[in-house]
Amino acid sequence: MASTMDAKQLSDAGKQIVKAAEGGDPASTLLHLLQPLQKFTATEDLLRQSKIGIAVNKLRQNKDAKVAQVASQLINKWKVDVKGSGKGGKAAGSSPAPGAQKAGTNGTSSPAGSKADGSVKKEPVPAQRKSTVAPDKRTITTDEVDTKVTGDQSRDSCIGLMYNGLAYLSSASPDAILPVARAVEQAAYEVHGRDTSSDYKAKIRSLFQNLKMKGNTALRRDVLEGEIEPKRFVTMSSDDLKSAEKRAQDAALEKENMKQSMTAQEEKAISTTMTCGKCRQSRVAYTQAQTRAADEPMTTFCECVNCGNRWKFS
Repeated sequence: MASTMDAKQLSDAGKQIVKAAEGGDPASTLLHLLQPLQKFTATEDLLRQSKIGIAVNKLRQNKDAKVAQVASQLINKWKVDVKGSGKGGKAAGSSPAPGAQKAGTNGTSSPAGSKADGSVKKEPVPAQRKSTVAPDKRTITTDEVDTKVTGDQSRDSCIGLMYNGLAYLSSASPDAILPVARAVEQAAYEVHGRDTSSDYKAKIRSLFQNLKMKGNTALRRDVLEGEIEPKRFVTMSSDDLKSAEKRAQDAALEKENMKQSMTAQEEKAISTTMTCGKCRQSRVAYTQAQTRAADEPMTTFCECVNCGNRWKFS
C-alpha cells in the first residue's frame, strides 16, 4: 500500500538520514530510517520540494553493502514512480507541506520551488551512469567503477570479481550493479566467519565463473534483480548455480555413462601357454580380431594378468 507522506515529512526524513550518516550511526539505524520510504510513491513535485532524493542518493556509496543496496533500489523505484505518474504528478492522498506555499505576484499562493508565473523549476532525480562499452566487454575498468571500499585489498578485489560477473552481457547501470556486487561479497565474507580465507576466495571465484558463463543469463538477472538474495546466492551448490541448459547436458551425459556401464563387456580368454616377455609369467589374457584382409591371419591382442604388459602378434 502506497505511503501518503507529504513534502515536510519527507524533508524531515532526509535530514535524519543525513545526520545519521554524517554522525557515523550503525547500518541498522540507516536501514530503519530508509524502511518507511520503501512504501512511498514518488512524484516529481514531492522529490523536488523535499530533496529526499539527494539525501538517499548519498547513501549509495555507504560502506555498508546492505545500506548501499537499499538506497540504490529506492532511487530506481522513484525514477519508475515519476515516469509512471507524469511530470509534476502527485501521489494519491499526498498533500503540500505546511509552509510550502508562497505568494505569487497576483496575491495568490504557489508551491515552493515554483516560479511566479506558475512554471516549475526543474530539479531532476539524479541520473544513473551508463556503460559505454559492449555488454560482453564490461569490467570495473571499462565502467570506471571504484571497488576500494572496505579497506581490505582481498575483499575489494572480490567485489571487483562479482561486479565483472554481474555486468557481463548486462545493460544495467554501473550504479545499480556495484551495490549488488558489494552485498554478495559481504554475504560471502559473513558466511566464511568474516575471514578472507582460501575457502572464501574459492567461493568467490566459483560464483564469478558461473556468472560469466554465457548461457547463465537467468542467474545474472535473478541476482541483480534480487530474486536470488546475496545470502542465498553465496550458499548455492555448484549444481544450483548451473543454467537449465547445462543441467540438461549433464543429465544426458550421466544417463549415457550409466548405459555404458550396464553394457556387457567382452570377456578375454586366459592362456597358460603364452608367456609374458616382461615378467615371464604364463597367465596371459587375449582377444583376437580380423584387422587385415579376410585371407590373412587374425591379430591376437595380449595382456599379462600379472604385470599388465601388452603386445600383439599375427
